[in-house]
Amino acid sequence: MSSHIRVLTLLCNLLLATALLLLPSIALAAGYGRAISLESARKVAVAAADEARRSGFSMAIAIVDSSGNLVYFEKMDDTQVASIEVALGKARSANNFRRPTKALEDAVNGGRNSILGMPGAVPIEGGIPLTENGRVIGAIGVSGGTSQQDGTVASAGVKALETLPTKNPK
Repeated sequence: MSSHIRVLTLLCNLLLATALLLLPSIALAAGYGRAISLESARKVAVAAADEARRSGFSMAIAIVDSSGNLVYFEKMDDTQVASIEVALGKARSANNFRRPTKALEDAVNGGRNSILGMPGAVPIEGGIPLTENGRVIGAIGVSGGTSQQDGTVASAGVKALETLPTKNPK
C-alpha cells in the first residue's frame, strides 16, 4: 500500500472518529439485540403507512434488521422513485449509528459538516432505531415528504413496536 493511501486512510479514520465524538449526546442503545422479526417489521411498517395515509402522504417505508439488512419494504402509490433508496438509507443510518437520523441532521445544521463525510450517514430526519429491552433490533426509514413529515411517520412505526410483546424479556 502506498504511503499516500495510508495517509488518506488515516485521515478518513480520524475524521470519522472526530465526527462521532461531535455528535449530539443522545443516549445510545446499549448495543445490538436479536434481529427484528418479519412479523414485527410488517406491523411497524403498517402503522407507519397508516399514519402516512391519515396525513395524506405518499411514502416509502423500509425496515432493516440489526445488521442493516432489509426485512420489509413498502412503497405507497404515487411515491417518488427516489424515496426508495432514501428510505433504505435512513433506516440503515439509524441502525448503524444507533441514533435517529434527526440527530445527524441537527449536528450538520449546527455546523458539524464532517458528518457529511461519514460513510453511510444520512443526516435527514426520518430514520429511527427500533429497540427492544434497550438494544437495537433494527430501524425504520421513511421518505416521501418533508424531513419532519418523514420523522412523524417513522415515529408512528416506532410506537407500534412499543406495543408489541417482547420476545426476549430481561
